Amino acid sequence: MKDDEPLQRAHMAALRFLSYRPRTETEVQSRLRHRFPAPVVEQVLELLRDEALVDDVRFASQWRASRESHNPRSGWAIRRELLAKGVDGLVAEEAVQDIDDEHNAYRAGLKAAGRLGGSDMPTFSRRLWGYLKRRGFSDSLSRRTITLLWEEMDDQNESDMQEER
Repeated sequence: MKDDEPLQRAHMAALRFLSYRPRTETEVQSRLRHRFPAPVVEQVLELLRDEALVDDVRFASQWRASRESHNPRSGWAIRRELLAKGVDGLVAEEAVQDIDDEHNAYRAGLKAAGRLGGSDMPTFSRRLWGYLKRRGFSDSLSRRTITLLWEEMDDQNESDMQEER
């Protein structure tokens, strides 16, 4: 790097911004444009790409993996989040192309169903429906997931009652 003071300051600012979590190129660019001129921002982005610190393909893959393991959502919802973060549409589409929405809906619903344990069917269904819809799952998939989880909870309740006898 040259002895270019604004470039060095912008590079350090970008590194600090990236130290918290991975970011998209658009996020870094947006952050730096508040304090630095466009040519300096472009130079910093080029440096970050060369250093492999900004890579939208890797970011999209990591974002998807994080969502699937910690906070399951539909492929549609994850794609929408990636687009909102500035990831290119083709990159976002490729990142979510083989997501198993059925599995993710079940995992998300199972998590919420645990909190709805003592509910009657209409309450269980209404609350779980909203929960799954907010995570981007389709109506038909939400309906199937709710039915499956209700049946599992019902079966579990019956086996618990039989053990008590």
